[in-house]
Amino acid sequence: MAKVIPKFGTHEQIQFVGVNELAIEEQALVSRLSTEHFEKLSRKLKGVEQMTVHVKHYEKTGGKRKFSLHVRLKAPTRAIIESCASDDFDLARALHKAFEDVSAQIEHRFHTGTRYKAHD
Repeated sequence: MAKVIPKFGTHEQIQFVGVNELAIEEQALVSRLSTEHFEKLSRKLKGVEQMTVHVKHYEKTGGKRKFSLHVRLKAPTRAIIESCASDDFDLARALHKAFEDVSAQIEHRFHTGTRYKAHD
């Protein structure tokens, strides 16, 4: 069965900034990867209220575009968990870097990794 991916305006918990300036294929990529990672992050950190994905792109004279992404999670336990600036020439790789950084910060702050399990 195919997984239904919500459009930008119908998913209340994910807010996109700067996505309208991207091509349609890139918008679909950002939407798909963000919803997948949102589900993973909400399993790690219970009660995620909102996730903001901020996309910027820079055009240089060489013809390649560089993407800069910031991901911000708002949860009731901590006010804001924000990714460091992740940038790359590939949009998918930059998205994965930003979400991996947020995941690492959750593991660091809340000790959710397998390494931190208490011994019985």
